[in-house]
Amino acid sequence: MSMLESYLAGDWRAGTGKGVAVADAVTGETVTRVSGEGLDLAAAVAYARRTGLAELGELTFPQRAAALKAAALALQERRQELYDLSARAGATRRDAAVDVDGGIGTALVYVGLARKGLPDHTLIVEDDPVPLGKGGTFAGRHVLTTPRGLSLQINAYNFPVWGMLEKLAPAFLAGLPTIVKPATPTAYIAAHAVRIIADLLPPGALQLVAGGVPGLLDLLGGQDHIGFTGSADTAARLRSDPAVTRRSARFNAEADSLNCSVLGPDAVPGEPEFDLFADALVTEMTVKAGQKCTAIRRAFVPANLLDAVGEAVEARLARVVVGAPGADGVTMGALVGLAQREDVRAAVARLARAGSVIYGDPDKVEVVGADAERGAFVSPLLLRADDPARPEPHEVEAFGPVSTLMPYRDAAEVNELIARGEGSLAGSVVSYDPGFVRRVVLGAAAHHGRLLVLDRDSAAESTGHGTPMPQLVHGGPGRAGGGQEEGGLRAVHAHLQRTAIQGSLATLDSIIN
Repeated sequence: MSMLESYLAGDWRAGTGKGVAVADAVTGETVTRVSGEGLDLAAAVAYARRTGLAELGELTFPQRAAALKAAALALQERRQELYDLSARAGATRRDAAVDVDGGIGTALVYVGLARKGLPDHTLIVEDDPVPLGKGGTFAGRHVLTTPRGLSLQINAYNFPVWGMLEKLAPAFLAGLPTIVKPATPTAYIAAHAVRIIADLLPPGALQLVAGGVPGLLDLLGGQDHIGFTGSADTAARLRSDPAVTRRSARFNAEADSLNCSVLGPDAVPGEPEFDLFADALVTEMTVKAGQKCTAIRRAFVPANLLDAVGEAVEARLARVVVGAPGADGVTMGALVGLAQREDVRAAVARLARAGSVIYGDPDKVEVVGADAERGAFVSPLLLRADDPARPEPHEVEAFGPVSTLMPYRDAAEVNELIARGEGSLAGSVVSYDPGFVRRVVLGAAAHHGRLLVLDRDSAAESTGHGTPMPQLVHGGPGRAGGGQEEGGLRAVHAHLQRTAIQGSLATLDSIIN
């Protein structure tokens, strides 16, 4: 089996050694091998800083937006190739669309935002002159300019296309060249996307390294930006690296979190919100086989509705068909690999100490079009913890199609339970009672990067609990990483250096015009 090639300093080249075998999530067959051994990462960093910065620096913001649009449209034209590769990672057509189409759409949103909100220039002037002297001849202004560094993105396996594009777009618009480090299990999908767009972007603007990157952080410092998506433990290790702690590289983390959804007391069976809650929970459990950092892990339900909600969700889960992506009737695919399946089983065993599994069997599942043991398949698993004070549901995350139902008495208690997750990317409140919604949202806001209110009036247009939108911030406090991505042009600004310039008005004008 051939080694997956990296794209460094304008060339495709393979690492050396045995590498790590990457298996097809459905069949268990080896897809490729991944190795970073023998790759000259120092040369890649130098190429980004020398060639990438120079090439991007020649382009104004609108010109960068035009190049980004060309890349996004090329991906759109060839997205079926990415769908086909995603199926080997266990993704159904719906799953692949979330990643591929979502990534393309995010890039195009940034194109539109740049055209409307960024100047025909290579720097941004933030404010009017600020008088600093009585006579009015001495003033100051803030400008945003491109740092003399690069953007390193370290991505998770679950969104190899979207995760790459949502980081690439703002960095590219800011004029920073990017080095992509995809997660090994789905690196072949990210690499194919880079093959499609590499020649459409300026030389040095985009590089990709498959495999490990030992020593790469040693090459980074105060002019560089590190964007990470993955586990909270890995985020903590990266945050403590001297590149961040001593040399002050900018660091942004988006980590997994124990996201929640709250059903309001008014949402009894027969009300639209009851069904919206059950539908949303099943969607978040089964899209990408639950391998989403925004998926609902804790489902808080009024104590008197716990039985009814459990029955409604179980009935919906019974209609889920697990199997090979593309096989007749399949609605949920596989986990990314057998190791991930074992991780999910271990986490479910820990969660079950706080309650019980009321739907599914972590060790057995019927599948369509594949072998249940050779492929990384697992049943959707719904748990119930009648004592919400137990620590396990607020500490343990099963990164798969798993969610836990828990009861609450009132808004005050549910806000206390929400806070025990120690910071989340996304939360939702499903209720038609504005008073209850207000109490929960104001109580939970400090613990979330994003909160969705879902009711009968907004359901038709709602983008859903688990879908980050490029116009809004994506990230969260505490366990969720403490960072922010996207958020429209805020993300572009976050890659730029803010500098206060002082001088005469004439001097300031000559600098910025």
